[in-house]
Amino acid sequence: MKSSLLALRRSPADVLTAIEKRQEVTLTKRGKAIARIVPLCTDAAKSVHSQAAFGMWSDVSAQSVDQQVRKLREGRFHDL
Repeated sequence: MKSSLLALRRSPADVLTAIEKRQEVTLTKRGKAIARIVPLCTDAAKSVHSQAAFGMWSDVSAQSVDQQVRKLREGRFHDL
């Protein structure tokens, strides 16, 4: 769907309806495309476990975060 900024201001419900229908909306200003509104993928938002950073500290022992950071920084400060 294409929509001008003026149309977006005057009837935002039309744009929101298109987004709810999983359509991309291209915003135009004086006939030139300036932005694209893309609906979020709900599957990616729900699947936190598939993210690369999830569980990256699972193999670390039950230390607190402060203890773990101090341990990581130890080498830098003792070499000075």
